[in-house]
Amino acid sequence: MLHARDRQLDGLRTLAVSTVLYAHFFAADGSHWGHIGVRLFFVLSGFLITRLLLEARSTTQFEPGIAIRSFYIRRALRIFPPYFAVLSFVWLVNLEDARGSIKWHALYLSNFWYALRDEWTPWVLCHTWSLSIEEQFYVVWPLVILLAPRRWLEPICLALIACSLAYRFYWPFTGTPSLARDLLPPASMDALVSGALLALHRARSPTLPHWMRLSSAPLLVASAILMWAKPLSLSPTLAWMNWIGLEVLPLIPLTALVGYCSSGLRGAPGRLLELSPITAVGRISYGVYLFHPIVLSFVVSAQPWIPFNVSEQGFGRLILATTGTLALATISWLAFEKPLNQFKRYFPYVPQSRQATDPSFGKPEGSGDLRFADPTYDAPSATAISEAAQMQELQFSTPLRVERCPPR
Repeated sequence: MLHARDRQLDGLRTLAVSTVLYAHFFAADGSHWGHIGVRLFFVLSGFLITRLLLEARSTTQFEPGIAIRSFYIRRALRIFPPYFAVLSFVWLVNLEDARGSIKWHALYLSNFWYALRDEWTPWVLCHTWSLSIEEQFYVVWPLVILLAPRRWLEPICLALIACSLAYRFYWPFTGTPSLARDLLPPASMDALVSGALLALHRARSPTLPHWMRLSSAPLLVASAILMWAKPLSLSPTLAWMNWIGLEVLPLIPLTALVGYCSSGLRGAPGRLLELSPITAVGRISYGVYLFHPIVLSFVVSAQPWIPFNVSEQGFGRLILATTGTLALATISWLAFEKPLNQFKRYFPYVPQSRQATDPSFGKPEGSGDLRFADPTYDAPSATAISEAAQMQELQFSTPLRVERCPPR
């Protein structure tokens, strides 16, 4: 049975983007909440993209070349138009003197731009580092999921997570923190691939691993303690340990949260995440993330005409900048992004024309793919794949990632 649009995952996107807005518009103490939201979005993206590709791969009429081509075209339709519209606007008006670095952002190399310079200049585009990370992931990951033997996928995920963790533990030996430790691709692969590993596990089991259920609560408590300790004055060694802990310890709880919500979180938390206003913000969260520094720049510039303080982090900035960001993201979604998404139907992941003529349609090809190890599993149809893909893509196309951009 195909996954319909997961309302609770949309709710998670709202939760994640809210932490980003809180960190950039309100918090004045270098809050780590924005980065926690970033990590949650990476897990969500890894999970959704992998689940979608596995569903395409499980159909008997699956053709790797068609699926890969369709994936890249559909990603371009979803991500490129608003992204390049923002870059064009920033270049045209030279907002915050950002024109000189536009080519790096246009090539989705923002993370390398900031890492090489080791400073957040220009600040108005500093959030694009995470969009670059995701685009770099999107280029490679479909090739892995669609072309690698199925039995290799989980070992590949585990190896990538191990390499990412090794990258983190390497940095204390350098002696000096730098933006490169957070912005280069290995720093985010653990979160992205943890989501992918969750999708692989869920393809053969409806429940989370027992060890994950047991460890999530203690790790969550440990993460909360480190969050509390972060603003304190710490020795260099303790600061390194705190940083590593805040990068690593929340990963399992965040992955578990995505797993619970993808199958339907029960009780009041689940109902809260499914509220219409919450899911509506989740659907436009790509625009919310993309536009929020632009809106902030104009809000700060308009301070002489605003009767309360928006020049600094605080409640006034949070209310006004958030309202402007949500309004702009809603207009963009209704007038620009949503109409363009309709063109995705011309690029299905599997060839629908064979659906009526293929006598083996909907039947497992064999036991080599673990999706068919469960005799109750029904292979999805090409039409169902196409429809579900369009709905799911609206979820994992919102790579909201930013934490350390200094507030204006």
